[in-house]
Amino acid sequence: MAADQNTGAPFSPVENRVMTALQSVIDPELGVDIVNLGLIYDVHVNKQCLCVIKMTLTTMGCPVSNMLSQQIIEQTLAVKGVNKCKIDLVWQPQWNPDMMTRYAKIALGIHS
Repeated sequence: MAADQNTGAPFSPVENRVMTALQSVIDPELGVDIVNLGLIYDVHVNKQCLCVIKMTLTTMGCPVSNMLSQQIIEQTLAVKGVNKCKIDLVWQPQWNPDMMTRYAKIALGIHS
């Protein structure tokens, strides 16, 4: 079971399904999904089936941000138990390569 990066609280089953769905959203510049890149900081689905995704981008001027947002919303709305989706784009904490999973680092040829 996955957990919120900030609080460590476990995700609900629907939040886990959202995280799984988000693994199909690939950053076209890096060729790795946004979950393994560490861009998703939190996912919360409330009782009204609104999913709020707290995330960041690798850079402030990310040229594919609109495309990623569209794909995130599409994938999230396809999850049973989600009727609405809101993306909360944040810049703190600032993304850095240490936030990537081992899988992402291997895929990008980063050895740490």
